[in-house]
Amino acid sequence: MLSMMPFGFLFSFVTFFGSILSLSSIHWLSIWVGLEINMMGFIPLLIYRGLTLETESSIKYFIMQALGSSMLMFGSLLSFNLSLSWEAWQYQANLLGLTLIILSLFLKLGAFPFHFWLPEVMMNLSWLNCLILATWQKLAPVFLLTAMTQSWGSQTIISTLFIMAGLSSLIGGLGGINQTQIRTLLAYSSIGHVGWMTFCAITSESALKIYFAIYALISICLFANLWISDTKSFRHIGTTKTEGTKVNQMTLIFILLSLGGMPPLLGFAAKWTAISFSCIISSPALVFPLLLGSLMSLFYYLTLLFSMTFSSSLTLTSSGQNLPQAPTNLPSSFASLITPAILTINFAGAFLVLAMISTSADFM
Repeated sequence: MLSMMPFGFLFSFVTFFGSILSLSSIHWLSIWVGLEINMMGFIPLLIYRGLTLETESSIKYFIMQALGSSMLMFGSLLSFNLSLSWEAWQYQANLLGLTLIILSLFLKLGAFPFHFWLPEVMMNLSWLNCLILATWQKLAPVFLLTAMTQSWGSQTIISTLFIMAGLSSLIGGLGGINQTQIRTLLAYSSIGHVGWMTFCAITSESALKIYFAIYALISICLFANLWISDTKSFRHIGTTKTEGTKVNQMTLIFILLSLGGMPPLLGFAAKWTAISFSCIISSPALVFPLLLGSLMSLFYYLTLLFSMTFSSSLTLTSSGQNLPQAPTNLPSSFASLITPAILTINFAGAFLVLAMISTSADFM
């Protein structure tokens, strides 16, 4: 396990410290330094097992992040040339510099039009590194994007961001169709959620905080379930026969439906928050491409649900075959405790939605 490695705590601390440094800085130089520290701390975590595929993914990740950092530095230098200051939140900015900074943040997030590297990187990583890449590594870029849109209110940039957010959601929905590898599917799901986060960053910082917190919580539940079962593909789930197979399938299905935004699960609360804030602040028509991408995600989640169910029933009714056993990385007692907790957290979304609806009704 990574926590038992002598360097695990050190590089985890460096990774988290880099993001916090970027979020707490007001100068582009220190923001850039924080993002570089975060990258240099995360790459050793990617290659700690010494596998060839993980090394390949880490090289791809390093190249894309280095390119994003270069664009960020170039854009900040153009802004410095105009104002002679490294202050990040200025009302007077170079349009080209602002565009380069936004594109660099989109490149680091893996959003459209720089989404192509994320599935290639995530498909070969461990579950823990996939969780960090899908959640923590998005924290600094997405909140920096929020601060920029609030301080530099260029209507052209904001309109472009709305288009890029919708296209990210559509790419996330289209790319996940016909995917059988779980890591690749979750990478495209992450691209779709980045579109929703970008939309929340433009409309309201409060909506972004709620959405990111819910997305991180669902991702932790999902990767904890996948870590317990150590499953690589959905076909493997349907063909395993153990005592906890049915419970594991049901838990995974509900988490995926919650990640797609199926009401009344927890993921629906995040999307409902984004939609409600958009109706108050901007036009509700801007949410349509995001909803279309979420419907595509729900389509292939339900398709995988039927495929897993039918393959499991065919496996259980077949005779004379040696069925593979699902490996477990954690003790059965821990697995029996974490599964009800995961289901409880995701079903609590219904109560959260009702509480939010009643609260908003009181303020009207």
